[in-house]
Amino acid sequence: MKILVSGSSGLVGKALVSFLKGAGHQVISLVRGEAPSTSNTLYWDPTNGKAEIEAFEGFDVVFHLAGKNIASSFWTKKHKNEVLISRARDTWLLCQILSRTKKPPKTFISASAVGIYGNRPGEVLTEKSPPGEGFLASVCKKWEEAGASLETRGTRVVSARFGIILSKKGGMLAQLLPLFRLGVGAIIGSGKQMVSWIALDDVVEGLNHVMQTESLKGPVNFTAPQPLTNAEFSKMLAEVVHRPLFFRIPATVLKWVLGEMAEEMLLTSVDARPQKLLDSGFVFRLPTLPEACGSV
Repeated sequence: MKILVSGSSGLVGKALVSFLKGAGHQVISLVRGEAPSTSNTLYWDPTNGKAEIEAFEGFDVVFHLAGKNIASSFWTKKHKNEVLISRARDTWLLCQILSRTKKPPKTFISASAVGIYGNRPGEVLTEKSPPGEGFLASVCKKWEEAGASLETRGTRVVSARFGIILSKKGGMLAQLLPLFRLGVGAIIGSGKQMVSWIALDDVVEGLNHVMQTESLKGPVNFTAPQPLTNAEFSKMLAEVVHRPLFFRIPATVLKWVLGEMAEEMLLTSVDARPQKLLDSGFVFRLPTLPEACGSV
C-alpha cells in the first residue's frame, strides 16, 4: 500500500516507518517545510495553511502521529496553546486537505492519548468510557473531533489512544532507567495512581493490526493488558535493573515544582484497558513490564 506518515522522526514514527517498509509498503513522510516534495517526503506548512492538495492524492492509509511534545516545557499558557494547536488545528487542516482529494484515503489513523479520560481513580476504563476533565482531556477531545471530520468522505477513522510508551530508545523509560540504575529511582506521590503503559513494539504491531482490521474504528486504547500502580511500576523497574528502591517524591513537592503538569501527568490515575484490540484478536508480544524492558 501507499502510506503517508506524519511525525516520522518521533519515537513511534521511526519504528513504524521501519516496520512498514520492511513489510513492503511504500511509505512517504509528511514533513513541515516548503521544500519540493520527493519520492520519500511530502512537505507542507500547516502554520500558514500551505499545502499542494494534488500531492496528497493516492494514499491508501494515513498515520498522523505529529504533535508538540506535551512534556517538553513547563505548562505555560503559551506552551499549552502550542500543544493544542499542533494537535487539534493541524489534524483538522490535514483532514480538510485529504477530504478535498479525488479519492481520500481508505483509512486515517491519528494519535491520541489515554489522557482523554482524565483522573479516574478506582475506574476501569475502556473505549466506551466517557472523556474526563482537565487540560489533557480537553486537548484529546478536540484532537479526536478534528480527525473524525474525515469520516464524511467515507474514510475509516481511528484514534489511537496511547498510554505511556516504553522503549529504551526514547520517551519515559529511557529517562528513568539511568536513575534507577543509580539507585535513585522513586515512587511518585502516594504510588496508588494507575499507570497505563505499552511497549513500543506492541504499539507498532498494534497500529499495523488496526490498519489491516477494517472492523476497528473510532477510539482504540493502546495500553498493555496489565496496568500497574505507580508503586508497582517503580518497584518492578528497580527489580529489573537489580537496584533497591528507597525514595518517594511527595505529591506536594511535585505540584510545587511542576504545578498543573505534575497533577495531570504524574499524579493522575488512569486504568485504561485495550478492550478493542483484545476483542479483535490482537496478541501482545510484551504484556508485562519486565518483558517490555527487555535486557537492560
